[in-house]
Amino acid sequence: MTTPVLEVADLSAGYTGAEVIRHISLTVGGGEVVTLFGPNGAGKTTTLRVISGVVRASRGRVLYAGRDLARTSPTARARAGIAHVPEGRGIFFGLTVAEHFRLGYRGARIDPRVVYEYFPALEPLKDRRAGLLSGGEQQMLAVGRALARRPQLLLLDELSLGLAPLLVERLLPVVRNYAEDSGCAVLLVEQHVQLATEIADRCYVLSHGDIVLHETGARLAGNPGLLIASYVGQQSAGPGQQGDGAGSGG
Repeated sequence: MTTPVLEVADLSAGYTGAEVIRHISLTVGGGEVVTLFGPNGAGKTTTLRVISGVVRASRGRVLYAGRDLARTSPTARARAGIAHVPEGRGIFFGLTVAEHFRLGYRGARIDPRVVYEYFPALEPLKDRRAGLLSGGEQQMLAVGRALARRPQLLLLDELSLGLAPLLVERLLPVVRNYAEDSGCAVLLVEQHVQLATEIADRCYVLSHGDIVLHETGARLAGNPGLLIASYVGQQSAGPGQQGDGAGSGG
């Protein structure tokens, strides 16, 4: 069996002593897009922050290509090939598009050609300051900056935030294409359920810090009632309704 690029096992974490996520487990394989759904406050962003090392886990493990990251700093995780695009984009408004691709950790290899291949609309704008870009262009830049590092694991938090649905329809398939072309594992937090399920291989649903549903993207796209029921706590998971690694935490 191939080792997943990312394996989260029995993970709990939170802030100031209060746990936000409890005993969650999930996996993401190479070339796979996995989405993490859930209402506000469910723990989706916290999960990504623990994986990238910004938040410390209180228990459980984060394995990257089979390696336990417990003693690995956020900077070292980034150098090892984990790219995290946070909610709010994390770009520098005073820098041009091209200047964003000159910023990197010491020794990091950054390839702007990757960005312009997947987001050709950015190439004519490479000398424009990020603060003058549209919201959609800023989001392309944020994702492109991550792709330029050729990551092995890409963590994306709310790509659609503040964007018109038409822009989201253009952006999410790029993520799918990049995963397939490069073999990168993608974990995507997204509220735009319909479009996200269309590009996802598998989906997890978080509710009150616990994983309450694990399904294929195709099944959720064809049966949105499953997702709605899990959001309101009415999901009854019988045989075949949950995949490996799903389940309610304690």
